[in-house]
Amino acid sequence: MLTEAMGKGGPAEIDKKHIWHPFTQMRDWCAPGHDPLVITEGRGSVLIDSEGREYLDGNSSIWTNIHGHSHPRIVRAIQEQAAKLAHSSFLGFTNEPAARLAEKLVALFPPQTLTRVFYSDDGSTAIEVALKMAVQYNQLTGNPERCRFAAFDRAYHGDTAGAASLGGIAAFQDRFAPLSFPVLRVDGLAALENLDAATRASLAGVVIEPLVQGAGGMRLWPAGLLRELRAWCDRNGVFLILDEVMTGFGRTGKMFACQHEGVVPDFIALAKGLSGGTMPLAATLTTEKVFAAFLGDYAEMKTLFYGHSYCGNPLGCASALASLEIFEEEQTLAQLQPKIARMRDLLSAFGREPHAGEIRQCGFIAGIDIVRAPGVPYPWQEQTGAKVCLAARRHGLLTRPIRDTLVLMPPLCLTDEELESAVGALRSALRDVCAA
Repeated sequence: MLTEAMGKGGPAEIDKKHIWHPFTQMRDWCAPGHDPLVITEGRGSVLIDSEGREYLDGNSSIWTNIHGHSHPRIVRAIQEQAAKLAHSSFLGFTNEPAARLAEKLVALFPPQTLTRVFYSDDGSTAIEVALKMAVQYNQLTGNPERCRFAAFDRAYHGDTAGAASLGGIAAFQDRFAPLSFPVLRVDGLAALENLDAATRASLAGVVIEPLVQGAGGMRLWPAGLLRELRAWCDRNGVFLILDEVMTGFGRTGKMFACQHEGVVPDFIALAKGLSGGTMPLAATLTTEKVFAAFLGDYAEMKTLFYGHSYCGNPLGCASALASLEIFEEEQTLAQLQPKIARMRDLLSAFGREPHAGEIRQCGFIAGIDIVRAPGVPYPWQEQTGAKVCLAARRHGLLTRPIRDTLVLMPPLCLTDEELESAVGALRSALRDVCAA
């Protein structure tokens, strides 16, 4: 029986015996003195562990949760859909939640712009879809030489082969560089403008995380850069591909980051908050122009031969529909604006801490660099950021750093009182670790 196979150990003990965690040094994880935190429940902005301790979810469960854990509308939508249809193939069939969600997503953008939706599983695959569509489009329209992509230093777009090829963070990319797609890495718009004609003519697309680079340390792009990049792509016949896996669904204060500069891309990759942070689901939106190039007789082999077993999963689509309804019913974006301002005030005060370096905020996203002294970073090998986040648990906050950048990206439903507690927990943890 299954219970007998599991033995008498608790979840943490079983985990250390059998599981391999992502982005985790497993020697430290499996060490006898390490006691993994077992999360058993979530309510609103709060996560609860197996000992009954409560923590504010300071990074939205790796940037996914939007409206809080166990939101009753999303729970009900999943339950009702599961009672009817949990999954059905999307190859040769469709389902109502997938169709309704596609209609809703398209309506979030100006009419007759992004009109087609391709479903996948997560942010990496959403980017992968865009890359393959862009390359095949150019093959089908007589421009097979356009098969490269431009991406930015310190970017992160996921871990599948194509998405990882775009990344500009050595720890994630360097070991697999021989397997990479052809990518030109640049440090900004000026580098693109200085490309020679032959290099420009080889590009299928430019990929960017709009407004803010996430895993790159919550680095902010200069105001206006996205609008200028859109114009550069138009002048050079290059697709603009936006990775809004992190920034989408209210994180920046608008539904999508690109809306701050009035930009509509040729492709946009959505995931994480798409389902409200409840189900694995991703979507790649593109234009009718791109879609039309793939139409023809089967024998012409124009079909996009790409997909996943759980494309258009009804449970994921039902949860996403419920999430979009919550945005309307609870006026999420309007309610968020004063919270963004309050976060700015709290972070300004935090900046007076002696070990607080540069603080960057974009909407309800914040990155706080920690330093040994002004302008003097800690050696990254000391994992000071991780130590601060571990100390924050004692003060009721869960978050995860990007090396020595503390990340605060809570669910949008966080109350003012909870926001003050979250920033206060980071301040106390910083003092615990760095003032010692």
